[in-house]
Amino acid sequence: MTEREKMLAGLLYDCGDPELLDRWHTAKDLVRDYNAADSADLEAKETILSQLLGGRGKNVWITPPFYVDYGVNIFLGNNCEINMNCVFLDDNRIVIGDNALIAPNVQIYTAFHPFHPADRFGPPREDGSFAFCKTQTAPVIIGNNVWIGGDVILMPGVTVGDNVVIGAGSVVTKDIPNNTIAYGNPCRAVRENRPEETGRRTMP
Repeated sequence: MTEREKMLAGLLYDCGDPELLDRWHTAKDLVRDYNAADSADLEAKETILSQLLGGRGKNVWITPPFYVDYGVNIFLGNNCEINMNCVFLDDNRIVIGDNALIAPNVQIYTAFHPFHPADRFGPPREDGSFAFCKTQTAPVIIGNNVWIGGDVILMPGVTVGDNVVIGAGSVVTKDIPNNTIAYGNPCRAVRENRPEETGRRTMP
């Protein structure tokens, strides 16, 4: 089993694996180019996204700066808008459905580490080189027609259902059911997302 296979399976894996590091560096170079591209150069941005992301639908708009770990584990649906300064740590899959609005400074984490400090690092390497800490992952899944407010953090393994609004500044630690408005730290569903409110643009 390769380290990449372990990573996607949620097993402890070696972040310093050459295959993973090669893709990590490639992704960092691609986001550097994307973030530095002329704002109106849509063709260049499309070319970079095709190399960076695992998959995307039609009409995807990502406002730079945008940051990822690997890029290839990110899958976006149709009509997705991701605003500036978002961080997607895609050590496992990040899947976002159709018609998503992702506000500025949203952070999506799929990686986590052992709680006990002695378990996070092995013994020092004999050659003195950097030893990456032990890591596991869990995917983050976001449904269709979801609006995620600014500065929201989504933790590893959470699923956000369809037609959900997540209030600004929330920390999502557990699954959020369909058709709800949710906010808080920890984030929780507060009430139903009623159809007559779909035109409102302010967070609760």
